[in-house]
Order: sequence, then C-alpha cells, then structure tokens
Amino acid sequence: MLLLAAVLAGTLFTALPEQDDREGGAACAPRKVASWTADQRTTGEFARYGNDASRDDDWSGGDGTHSVRLPDGRVLWLFSDTFLGKVHGPPNLSGQPHAWRDTTAPFVRNSAVVMGRSGRLERTLPAPLFADPAAGQWRWPVAAKVEPRSPGSSEQVVRVLLWTRATGTGPWIYGLPLATEVATLSLPDLRLEGTVRVSDQSGVKDPAERVLYGTTAVDGEEYTYVFGGNDGKTAVRPASEAYVARVPHGRLAEPGAWRYWDGEGWSTGRKAAPVLGDGEKKGVGSAYTVVRDEGTWVLFTMAAGAEGLSTITSYWSCAPNGPWHGPAKGFAPPLPPDGAARQSTAVYNPQAHPALRADDGRLLLSYDVNWLESNPQAAQANVSRNVSLYRPRFLRLRLVPGD
Repeated sequence: MLLLAAVLAGTLFTALPEQDDREGGAACAPRKVASWTADQRTTGEFARYGNDASRDDDWSGGDGTHSVRLPDGRVLWLFSDTFLGKVHGPPNLSGQPHAWRDTTAPFVRNSAVVMGRSGRLERTLPAPLFADPAAGQWRWPVAAKVEPRSPGSSEQVVRVLLWTRATGTGPWIYGLPLATEVATLSLPDLRLEGTVRVSDQSGVKDPAERVLYGTTAVDGEEYTYVFGGNDGKTAVRPASEAYVARVPHGRLAEPGAWRYWDGEGWSTGRKAAPVLGDGEKKGVGSAYTVVRDEGTWVLFTMAAGAEGLSTITSYWSCAPNGPWHGPAKGFAPPLPPDGAARQSTAVYNPQAHPALRADDGRLLLSYDVNWLESNPQAAQANVSRNVSLYRPRFLRLRLVPGD
C-alpha cells in the first residue's frame, strides 16, 4: 500500500441483525472516543528499530500495520509494502534534520517483525514472508489470530489473512483485488506452513465490486467475524462498503466453513451484502478496524470524502452485521514533526490493537502516514528522504458511553 488510493474510501447499507447475532446483548450501548493522546513510546520503538543500521535485511519502514499477541507473550507485527535495509542520519546530505534511506533500499510486498514480551522489537522474519503467488501478483497480510490447529486441538497456530492483488492499469494502478487467502504459521517458530484460498474474486467482472476480507477479525461467542471491503471509491462515490463473514472458532483455514452476510442471513450461495456504506457521507476505507468494547462493536475508519485524507471517525453497533450508527465526530491524528504541510501527506489505515490495551483500559490505535503523490517514483523519493513518513504511528484512545 505504498501509494495510497483505495485505502482512503467508503459506502452504507444497514440490515437488522437476527436476535442471535446481537453479540453485545444487554451490555451493548453507544460508544464514543472521549479523548486521545499520542503514544510516543510505541511510535518511538518502531523508530528506534527502523533506524538501527546494524543489518541490511531488516524492517526500516512499512504500512498496513496489524498485530497479534502470541501465546508466549510476544507480539507479531505484520506489514504490507515494506522497506528493508539501513537508515542514515540525521542529518542527510541535503541538510534535512531527519533520518533517510538510500533510494536503492530493498523493497518487498510484506514483512513481519517480532516484539518481545518487554515491548522491544527484536527481529524481522525473512522477507517477504508470503511469497508472490504468480508473476505480477502479490500478497498483503492483514488481520491475524491464534487458534487451534483444528477444532478441539491442543496445538495452536497463527492464521494470517492475506489479500492477493495483481498489477493493474487505469484506476487500478495500486493493484487489482483478486482473492482472500489464509496462511498458517507454526508456533513458536513462526514458520510458514502453507496458504489456502478462501474467497476467489477473480471471476467478478467489475473489480470495484470485488470484496477482500480480513481488514480486521474479531471474536464473538462462537464465531470469528472477519470484516472486509470493496474498492468501490470513485470520484462520485467518496467511500467504500463494508462487508462481514463469520467462521466457527478454529476453522479460518477451511473455505467451506465461511459464511457471508447476504442482507438476510449467513450463507455461502447468495451474494454478500454490505453492512455499512451509502456512497456519500457514510462508509469505510478498504482498510478499517473493528473492536468490541464492553459489549459494543466499534468501527474506526478514515472519514468519507475529502476528510478521508486526514480524519479518523467511528461507528458503533450491537452486532457485527449492523445496523451501524454514525459517523461520530472525527479527529485528525498528528503527523511526523518533519515540517511537511498536511496537504502533502495523508493519514490512512487506522488499526486497533486490543491485545495491547493500557492498564487503564485505553485502546492502542495505529495509523499509517504517506506522502500524497500521484507519481510512484516521487512518492518513494519523499518517503526515503524522511523515513518517519512511512512508519506506523500510535494513539491511545479512551472509549466511553456515547449518545
């Protein structure tokens, strides 16, 4: 996702949930963001690790930030487009007061970084972790969770959802959506065992109607709810649509176990129906996040329209399939202190990390920052001149009952 585009989008259709889908139960109530503060500690840890010049093959910057807590207390961080290699400075040769990387630095489509139990980033797994499925195609990792190798098994593995994309032209210069896959990593060594395709969208004629799942995955009482979206954002539709599937616990890697919300129920044969998005003021970016907070489902996304370049907003619901209420008043998270004007940068891909909540209950939310540039070479040059422009930044959010 180095070059932003579909990640800043959204649309709304709501469907009343069946009674047994009201996962929040009596505890469900409106939720809103009461306050937020920059989390300098986590942001600084990624800066420290990325600036370490001792190796040529480790992470120095990336986007698409997702995380999963491992059974032994470590955290696995997953990234989409990633720079590897050494970082120099500051200052750089032009006298700019920030660290920089060579324009020849290695670039891969995905990576994974391991954080120790102390919160210190320790190592980058061999990158790319998920090989390209074919020439002109690549894989972006999204949500991940630890689950039994099979239902009832005492052995645990990590399931990583993957978005498969292919080189495109015209409006699809950032990649044609192809499929959703699930990869299995062994524990504790995090060795890739294999991948399985759970939703093939290559047969959908209009790429704007293809739905990829895995931007976030949330546990319910019996199911894992896997949220997804399309890339339907256009000049006249400033937002994309949100979709949701559900899978019994322990069966993410079984395509036949997936059921998709079709507007009336959970099925495999009928066309999936959006749960959020009206094509104008309500909707999501194709990369958004959902958490459960005291019985309520809370969704964070970039705002629809022009605000989607800078502003994060939220919705709430008593069930994963809606109805979703909102959007709430948004907020603009801080940019790196690099002197760049906000109009030259973009904020995108807000992602919650519920396993890393603070002791006082505040939620950890990451967001990515990129140089706003239609020319790929110019964008890459700018994020190389200032490495802080292509690393995750973090906030601590306090959620409280809303109106």
